[in-house]
Amino acid sequence: MSMTPPPGWYPDPSTPGTERWWDGSAWTEHRRAPAAPTVPVGYQPAEPQPGFATTVMQPVPAGGGSGGNRAKTVAICAAGAVLVASIVTGVVVLQGDDGDPQGSTAPTTSAVETPSPTESSPAPETSAPDEDPDTIVDQLNGITLPVPTGWEKAENTVGDELTLQTPDTYDCPGDPGLCRQGKITSSTATGTDERSPEKLAKKDIKDAVDAAYDEDSIGREPFGGMTGHQQVKAGTVAVGGRSGYFVRWRVHTEKGPGGYVQSLAFPSSTGSEAMVIVRFTIDAAKGAPPLSDIDKVIKGIRPVGDSETGGGVGNSVEPTP
Repeated sequence: MSMTPPPGWYPDPSTPGTERWWDGSAWTEHRRAPAAPTVPVGYQPAEPQPGFATTVMQPVPAGGGSGGNRAKTVAICAAGAVLVASIVTGVVVLQGDDGDPQGSTAPTTSAVETPSPTESSPAPETSAPDEDPDTIVDQLNGITLPVPTGWEKAENTVGDELTLQTPDTYDCPGDPGLCRQGKITSSTATGTDERSPEKLAKKDIKDAVDAAYDEDSIGREPFGGMTGHQQVKAGTVAVGGRSGYFVRWRVHTEKGPGGYVQSLAFPSSTGSEAMVIVRFTIDAAKGAPPLSDIDKVIKGIRPVGDSETGGGVGNSVEPTP
């Protein structure tokens, strides 16, 4: 009996010595070197347990230590051995005969009760809580995005896609449903090996427009379908210290005022440096957020843990014909 663990960095079953991102349902292609463990003050490595390569930490007794201290040491080592055994079991289940993960097989969590992670048994790293109300953290791609004034973080998202949105909804002018005047998403580019931000952004903009103003994921046309578009701006841009590219379209729809859609592509600064796609959608209607919010978000994108490195929107770049 097992249960699927939450998204996070776990030991890569196909590549020993590395960590791989588990998105909650399947392995992604994001890999990184494992973080160096921190040895707490007053602890030293114990002798490795037979058959295991994992080090268990034990307290250093004062003045040579005996009796009660020795008993505590034995108890800690025993608890560590149980935890190590459960971790090794999970890794073995993940591997096939050739050591590769089997399709979408999840890292298993043993139903046998194991001790809670302590100083002697560090737990796998997962996404840090998104506590700052002014930023949203894309832990997978190693970036943070600022939350513009008048926007909010979406509570429910699909897969690894992180979303910012305007808080109020209105009745869609086309097929029944609720629409919002603004939406921003951040996700990893999938299904392509393209490494050029320019080519990736130019390819993604059509899909972004279709999803925003043409036909949604369940076949509805919230705006009665798209009737046309014009490219109003495109060019290179610095994003969190990396070189990116953006394309912005003005979209016209059968019903309603239409709006603006922008695709931004740039490489992540973490792990395998996967390509990141940030999409922006803003209605061309009264009360909608200003287009300057797009530029503010791009300028405010930072690598996780870096509050200094910024970008710019390339205001000098002329619209592409």
